Amino acid sequence: MQYTNEMLCQTKHKSRAIHNCQVWAIYMVLAVSLSREQEMKQTCPSCDTTDICNCSSMGLDFIPPGLTAKTTVLNLAHNRIKHIQAQDLWQAVNLRALLLQSNKISSIDEDSFHSLGKLELLDLSNNSLAHLSPGWFGHLFSLQHLHLQGNSYRDLGQSSLFSNLRNLSSLHLGNPGFSTIRQGNFEGIVLLDRLWIDGGNLSQYEAGSLELIRKINHMIINIRNISIVSAIVRDLLHSVAWLEVRKIDLDELAETQLLRVMSECFANKISFKESLITDATMPEIVSIIADMPKLEEIELIDCRFLGTGRWKMQIHVNQSQTIKVMTIEKLSIEQFYLFTDLQDVQGLLSFLTKITVQNTKVFLVPCRLSQHLRSLEYLDLSSNLLGDQSLKHSACRGGLPLLQTLNLSQNSLSDLEMTGKSLSHLRHLILLDISQNNFGDIPDVCEWPKTLKYLNLSRTQILKVTTCIPPTLEVLDVSANNLKEFGLQLPFLKELYLTRNQLKTLPDAAPIPNLVAMSVRRNKLNSFSKEELESFTHMELLDAGDNNFICSCEFLSFIHHQAGLAQVLVGWPDKYVCDSPLAVRGAQVGAVHLSLMECHRSLVVSLICILLFVVILSLVAVGYKYHAVWYLRMTWAWLQAKRKPRRAPPKDLCYDAFVSYSENDSDWVENIMVPELEQACPPFRLCLHKRDFVPGKWIVDNIIDSIEKSHKTLFVLSEHFVQSEWCKYELDFSHFRLFDENNDAAILILLEPIQSQAIPKRFCKLRKIMNTKTYLEWPSGEEQQEMFWENLKGALKT
Repeated sequence: MQYTNEMLCQTKHKSRAIHNCQVWAIYMVLAVSLSREQEMKQTCPSCDTTDICNCSSMGLDFIPPGLTAKTTVLNLAHNRIKHIQAQDLWQAVNLRALLLQSNKISSIDEDSFHSLGKLELLDLSNNSLAHLSPGWFGHLFSLQHLHLQGNSYRDLGQSSLFSNLRNLSSLHLGNPGFSTIRQGNFEGIVLLDRLWIDGGNLSQYEAGSLELIRKINHMIINIRNISIVSAIVRDLLHSVAWLEVRKIDLDELAETQLLRVMSECFANKISFKESLITDATMPEIVSIIADMPKLEEIELIDCRFLGTGRWKMQIHVNQSQTIKVMTIEKLSIEQFYLFTDLQDVQGLLSFLTKITVQNTKVFLVPCRLSQHLRSLEYLDLSSNLLGDQSLKHSACRGGLPLLQTLNLSQNSLSDLEMTGKSLSHLRHLILLDISQNNFGDIPDVCEWPKTLKYLNLSRTQILKVTTCIPPTLEVLDVSANNLKEFGLQLPFLKELYLTRNQLKTLPDAAPIPNLVAMSVRRNKLNSFSKEELESFTHMELLDAGDNNFICSCEFLSFIHHQAGLAQVLVGWPDKYVCDSPLAVRGAQVGAVHLSLMECHRSLVVSLICILLFVVILSLVAVGYKYHAVWYLRMTWAWLQAKRKPRRAPPKDLCYDAFVSYSENDSDWVENIMVPELEQACPPFRLCLHKRDFVPGKWIVDNIIDSIEKSHKTLFVLSEHFVQSEWCKYELDFSHFRLFDENNDAAILILLEPIQSQAIPKRFCKLRKIMNTKTYLEWPSGEEQQEMFWENLKGALKT
């Protein structure tokens, strides 16, 4: 019994194991099929058609399979990739750019990039890499640009990551948790175009870490710790050309003095961005900058200044003669309206040749400061608060003596005459930009510097240009002003910009004979002609795109046959689109071809008229030859006759016979037949057209009525009869009656021998009657004539 129980247990265990194996096998099959299905969904369609694979923002969880050697650019940014495997990129041996930023990459196999010897750009920024491995970069011999910022690593390891990157040009690294830079981290790097270190919380920097780099063109330091910034600068005293410091708060004098080392730096440009400066620290900063031996350019971008310029200590400067350029953009001064006249730094500004102060709420440049800007050639005060009166004070006599370029765009100027007068004493001023002010109506006479050649008046709300515009100009921009015409006499003008106005035609070329380039884009231009273009004898460039072109035949003919037009028109052919006719609206002007009818309507109508005239003439000739007019007349008369009763009532029958004869046979009819019949006993009453037709009535109606009111129709046939037009009518109406009513109303008298073929072919039935029915023939002998009269009288009585 015990043995049996053991056997049962073993059997149960075996069956359970077999069942588990089956379940596991099914699970593996399903897992493989699901992974294959997932792999099919994780493909990138663009990789199949081009060497540039744009797979960004596709929700990919891993690098898509199927990459080949033809792929040169692979963009996998903004996906959900977490891991890069060794085989993922093995076939992409010709890859030049690999963009993997903004994924969730936390691990990369050591040899994942080994096959990418031609890679020039690698972006791994904004991922989850907790450490960086030198093995990743060991075979990237062609790499020039490497982006590693925005990950979670805290340091760069114990050795150099970049020792094999001999062609590296730009390097961007760091993140909010980046805390340590060690000696040897940058070993192997000799030259860099740009090095960007984001280390807002960098707390440890080993001196000499960057000292091995012999040349850095642009060094960006985003580090809050001033002592570490100072240590980095100390390592870069002779190697950096442009030093940019970001997000640093220079509000404590003691900390600011740590930057005194900068005064020994040989950089030729220094920038402060998104930084804080105060009244307390400004004197020290200015002193440091003034002592930099080779400094040429200073920048303050998006900075904040706390104070009013009333510095507590005197600035001692050596009046550095090397600084030539100063740029201040978006400097926030909370109490700007209390700011002083900067007389303490006037000596530092004397040698500047270029100053830019944009979007900084400048409402006045003190006259004394302007007079100290003795070397200034370029001044940009755009996007500030300068008005007409403050400009007059800022550009006072003796101020800005060498100024050549002045930008006052987007200020508060409103009087163009006053603006010109305030600047008229600037003897070297060549370029003036006063765009985006509000001038409105402008006078006819203004005073300007005699040297002025370039004037920008775009977006200034002027509705009409006048002779206030200086005639010395070579370049004029009056775009976006709702101008409807332009006719100024500007003999030296070479460039004219009229974009976004209301012009319907090109300006007249005579007042601007030397024009080389013109823009009339986005106006109300419908077309332009060969004559208009050729009137501008020196024209090389014309921008007339984005207008509502009427694609008329003349305009299209000019476009299609003008040689070299594509070299003159800027934006051709994409920006030149038809607005009408409706059938071609939206089509490019150069691609439209109208039909012959649309293009030469008058000619086509004339040809149609001529053709119609010829056809009508031909029809008349043919009708005349084949008696078509007769057919028409007879058809009309027949139709009228058809509407009448088939047979007149007996009381309406007035005649025994209607006599149809030729005028040439009237002697026989009137002198022989009529007396014989009307004097017979009993007499016959005959209807003759000479005697019995109603005067004033249409002759055809007379014929029809006479035939209708007669018992018989008597035809006197002869050669003259068949040639008579009216005899043809009479014969035909009798023909209608004879055959339409199926009666025997017609009596034929053959006055002279006549062949049946001589009767017109249109009376085929009558010819048949003559061939089948007897007719009376006028005899020449008197004996037979008696018999003729008896037979005729008998026929009339039937």
